Amino acid sequence: MNTQNSNFKFLLEQFDDIKIMRYQVPGFEQMSLEQKKLIYFLTQATLSGRDITFDQHYKYNLLIRKVLENIYTNYTEQKMNLVSENEFTQFSNYLKKVWFSNGIHHHNSTDKFPPNFSKKTWRILSEQYTGKSYRYPKNFDSLSLFIEDIIFNPQTAAKRVSQDSTGDLIKASAVNFYENIEQKEVEDYYHQQKKENDPCPVSYGLNSKLSKQNGKIIEQTYSTKGLYAPAIKEIVFWLRKASQVAENNNQKKAIDLLIRYYETGDLHIWDEYNIAWVNDLDSLIDFVNGFIEDYGDPLGMKATWESITNFKDLEATKRTSIISENAQWFENHSPIDNRYRKPVVKGVSAKAINVAMLGGDCFPTTPIGINLPNADWVRRDYGSKSVTIENITYAYDQASKASGFLEEFVLDKDEISLTRKYGSIASNLHTDLHECLGHGSGQLAEGTNPEALKNYASPLEEARADLFALYFLMDDKMQDLGLFENKNVAKAEYNSYIRNGLMSQLVRVKLGNPIEQAHMRNRQLVAAWCFEKGKTENVIEKFQKDGKTYVKINNYDKLRLLFGKLLKEVQRIKSEGDYETGKALIEDYAVKVNYDLHKEVLERFEKLNIAPYGGFINPSYIPIYEGETIVDVELVYEEDYCLQMIKYGNKYSFLDAE
Repeated sequence: MNTQNSNFKFLLEQFDDIKIMRYQVPGFEQMSLEQKKLIYFLTQATLSGRDITFDQHYKYNLLIRKVLENIYTNYTEQKMNLVSENEFTQFSNYLKKVWFSNGIHHHNSTDKFPPNFSKKTWRILSEQYTGKSYRYPKNFDSLSLFIEDIIFNPQTAAKRVSQDSTGDLIKASAVNFYENIEQKEVEDYYHQQKKENDPCPVSYGLNSKLSKQNGKIIEQTYSTKGLYAPAIKEIVFWLRKASQVAENNNQKKAIDLLIRYYETGDLHIWDEYNIAWVNDLDSLIDFVNGFIEDYGDPLGMKATWESITNFKDLEATKRTSIISENAQWFENHSPIDNRYRKPVVKGVSAKAINVAMLGGDCFPTTPIGINLPNADWVRRDYGSKSVTIENITYAYDQASKASGFLEEFVLDKDEISLTRKYGSIASNLHTDLHECLGHGSGQLAEGTNPEALKNYASPLEEARADLFALYFLMDDKMQDLGLFENKNVAKAEYNSYIRNGLMSQLVRVKLGNPIEQAHMRNRQLVAAWCFEKGKTENVIEKFQKDGKTYVKINNYDKLRLLFGKLLKEVQRIKSEGDYETGKALIEDYAVKVNYDLHKEVLERFEKLNIAPYGGFINPSYIPIYEGETIVDVELVYEEDYCLQMIKYGNKYSFLDAE
């Protein structure tokens, strides 16, 4: 990757279970003026949709955020002393978590997080609120009491996304994709729109809210003329400026199609945009902007708004290019049923990138790899783009040094040395294979509904991509291609993955709770299934020493075969739309947690004083003008999380609260 400054302050602060970091943007200063302007315009589009994500997560998130921000700003600026220092710190931490999770529900568990300050403190602080007169339900005497009920009542909007398959997923979820409507009504509504055996189906419901009013189902599409219009108009404003300085005609075509999609909400145009975006392979600068991932919908149908502005890391891209150029070899040698292999792999492009700006559901927490578009038929006919985010993985690595985590959960000193030597490249190669090839591999059987796996689709898809990566990491082909010098790289990743799936990721789950987040379910599924199936040959060993549990891999080659066996089954489940088997696999291996082990892991982790969740603040891009002409763009690294969030609330808030 481009050279980064190791003396840069990556870790800024820590509160509750969260740490706030910064990332560097190496290579920006060397860009041409037109490229800098393009990045600046795209970063503004990235920040302009922030309110949308808050509102999608829960219908009163914007109201709560704006009221809390007003209280915080007035209290700190006027240096009030109405409550104890500790109580105001707890109030501030609650607001920080609202910013971090884009709402009042934990970004990972989706449980509503409780306040650590008292109702008395809330009433004292809320009395000082002098902001806009927002609407609130008539059965509450005041705005303060309405918000108090949401924040303090554990029964009110208890969970943003429910994955409990025993009841109505919509009724159990506070997410704002649906209102006054039941799950069966939603499924019937979209089933009627779909055409059987359509080779190029649009993603019905991806960019809309569905509700029932006076007995009639109403679909509100997100567009410049529909729901979220003020924010989407602002996004379009900056995309138009970006179009004027596009690097080439292919990039300009993609940006212009995205603008048309935002103006109309037409999902056919969304598909046209995705095809044009996939075909733009020559641009240095790229972006993701739209309603894309459906993890936030309990039915796995509607997408949350997200955006990332980025540019290619030319040195690191050599690695991903080697992988993508050999995509057909990997597909031909995948350990799945031949019927479900792609006979011809099309348009697999891969690159390593540096993020310039994070936004929406990718901020403050962000993925470390991306593979898009999501539509299976677009992947099949036109291919996909895959990225590994180099400057984010580097920032994580730098911020976690000397944490003591490895020493606590790994007993074998050789395994620790292996991780320290190869862990970073092993993780990046895993991400490369997962994103570049895993998600784009395989194909559906003719006539299979792409949405047949419903709420189990996301963890199964992530498991499929992970298994693909894990299986091939140990293959001789990786050395033949010059991607690493020996298989110790693969062993380092196998160690990390199994340890994480069986134990260490539990630090992110509240004691006694099941696992619900899709990526965490995926990891436990893979690790727990392989542990159970490899018991007779002691492939993976769990043992205790001095009252502490450890995990050890005894046979890496046999573990690889287990990865391949599970990959074959998960691919079959997806290809055939086998809902019942997919459900059983998730429920049997990916959800339940051993209470005693969980308690032990949490106690060991607590002693390390490490926050299990990390997110970032963004740098700023400041245009330098001569008259009305931009003559340069300055990159500024900000250092204060609260100041950035308050600034964003003032500058990029385009939607009214309820």
